[in-house]
Amino acid sequence: MSEENTKTKIALVTGAGRGIGKTIAESLARDGMHVICVSKSASSCGTAADSIKENGGKAESLAVDVSSGEEIRKACEKILEEHECVDVLVNNAGITRDNLLFRMEEDDWMDVINTNLNSCFHWIKAIGRPMTRKRWGRIINISSVVGLTGNAGQANYAAAKAGMIGLTKSLAREFAARSVTVNAIAPGFIDTDMTSSLDDRIKEVALSTVPLKRFGKVEDIAEMASFLSSEKSSYITGQVFTVDGGMVM
Repeated sequence: MSEENTKTKIALVTGAGRGIGKTIAESLARDGMHVICVSKSASSCGTAADSIKENGGKAESLAVDVSSGEEIRKACEKILEEHECVDVLVNNAGITRDNLLFRMEEDDWMDVINTNLNSCFHWIKAIGRPMTRKRWGRIINISSVVGLTGNAGQANYAAAKAGMIGLTKSLAREFAARSVTVNAIAPGFIDTDMTSSLDDRIKEVALSTVPLKRFGKVEDIAEMASFLSSEKSSYITGQVFTVDGGMVM
């Protein structure tokens, strides 16, 4: 086994303070990676990193407002000074500001685009270059089935998530010659804090669109991220994996 293959890989997960991002971070740590947990709240990403370390994994935390390109650039400078290269980047941070288009404020549009889509551009531009020099890397963008189907009242969110898919496919072509893969995961209805707050009527309507008749678990998304971060996925790039109980076929 080469020295490169025995080194601990560095993974960075945005939106790692809770929900899907936290579970992905924990999964990658169990895979033996040193995980950098990023979220806007120092408390939430710190708790996630502490939990990983308490369970025998390697982790650190970094509070970053991912809606700010300047904050991301400064964070990347700090990270790359310490680690030289990040091997796995998971762009998971996201927010919603739902409303019908005619009621949507421009700030609601821009906040979602900056946080969900523009952040991916800034992270990948800074962290992707060392990956291409190293000729190994995994970039995983957490999109949504809404980016494939659209959804009334979520024009901003759907546009951002669809943009992530276009970004994924374009960068997969740009980075392929350097053995850096770029893929997307499009979750459907996943059992998180966000879905648990829905009233029963909305949950019933949502479940009617899912052939498997249940919400997914955060672990379902984490397992796919773990696979796409591994050597097992080395011949897969530019793909969108719907983890949605059969909603999109």
